[in-house]
Amino acid sequence: MTITTPQPGGGSTWLPDWRPEDQAFWESQGKARAWTTLILTTAALTMAFITWFLVSALVVRLPQIGFQFSPSQLFWLAAMPGLAGGTLRLVHMFLVPIYGTRHVVSLSTLSLLIPLTGWFYAVQNPATPFWVLMLLAFLAGLGGGNFSSFMPSTSMFFPKRLQGTALAIQAGIGNFGVSVVQFVTPWVIGFALLGGMAWIGEPQTMTRAGVDSQIYLQNAPLVMIPFVAVFGITAWLFLKSIPITSNFREQFDIFRSGNTWAQTSIYIMTFGGFSGLSATFPLLIRQVYGGFEGAPDPLAWAFWGPLVGSASRVVAGPVADRLGGARVTHWAGLGMLVSAFLVTLTLAPTSLDSFGLFVSAMLALFFFAGIGNASTFKQMPMLFPPRQAGGVIGFTAAIAAYGPFIFGMLFAWSFGAFQSAAPVFYGLIVFFAFNVVLNWVLYARKNAPFPC
Repeated sequence: MTITTPQPGGGSTWLPDWRPEDQAFWESQGKARAWTTLILTTAALTMAFITWFLVSALVVRLPQIGFQFSPSQLFWLAAMPGLAGGTLRLVHMFLVPIYGTRHVVSLSTLSLLIPLTGWFYAVQNPATPFWVLMLLAFLAGLGGGNFSSFMPSTSMFFPKRLQGTALAIQAGIGNFGVSVVQFVTPWVIGFALLGGMAWIGEPQTMTRAGVDSQIYLQNAPLVMIPFVAVFGITAWLFLKSIPITSNFREQFDIFRSGNTWAQTSIYIMTFGGFSGLSATFPLLIRQVYGGFEGAPDPLAWAFWGPLVGSASRVVAGPVADRLGGARVTHWAGLGMLVSAFLVTLTLAPTSLDSFGLFVSAMLALFFFAGIGNASTFKQMPMLFPPRQAGGVIGFTAAIAAYGPFIFGMLFAWSFGAFQSAAPVFYGLIVFFAFNVVLNWVLYARKNAPFPC
């Protein structure tokens, strides 16, 4: 880690000094700057998650407006943002120590305008080729990549005693973007925006349960575009970068620690589970319960999962600060394990009678995943010094961001081979059990070698 002074010509970007562990410095100027940065970057991160999960809200409507895609193709579309998000996070994890918070947050936020504009046009034409939608789905992953630069940046702005709370607030509110896009989409597509001006496009005819209605699916990306533009410009105008820098090569030292790999596995359980199920929950409802008369609208239910998980992440941050991240992760993992088992009891329904238990078990799974997301991000800053902690947060977040891609592929395989989602959840039960034991042995038990 290198403490630097502002570079020539960079006075508007780099702060001259940053010492959050110094109480006098924190109270006099650090606290205000840190919380301001948290607010601005959290707003931008929320838009990143909205963009990242936009495809999950659109994909269930595509067959209803004339797109001729198989279930496997739909799961591929839902999975593609996860592939991009995880890959781009592997890049983002290195950016803040090189370019600084201001440049990374503002420019990466403005980049979200590319997929949003693309989806605005693509959904208006059912003849849009599948490969074009796959490309746009991949570009939606730009939003997923942002997490691995925004979160390490935040961890550097706060003292260790507050990092669990700050990271939980940022990630939890950012995660609300998943619920926002899945909740807003069914509502906003139901009417013409701005009085039906010509440039907004024509409505599409949606056929659902034999009933035709007119919708504007392009409204879903359109309403997000001005918010992205405003937040990106605001970040450029008001954010500063802290003088903690490192080159690309120096940041690879995190991979020499076994804790990096253990924390990665645990975070795959928590955030990988959250993000993967958030992206596939609408399609899962459609595939498992969509064949019954009076079947539920997937988007009327799917947004509750990420909403519950995001809320529990915000609440669990201060709890992890008080009780310790490892202990909270332990109980969160056990909760995820039990919830996944309950889900398996509802995946071969003969009627809609088991839908209530299915949704309840899924919401419990999201709830405990959200708690685990917060507690694991409390563990990492306790195990590593600030610059390395930022790198570990970025790396674990990058790998876990493959959740939507992995889950999409697993469900596509499972339905194709077994006509059921049960094999996926059986595998999750085994994986959750492994990580509960790993966390207990290394971090949570009495006399653990790395208590955190």
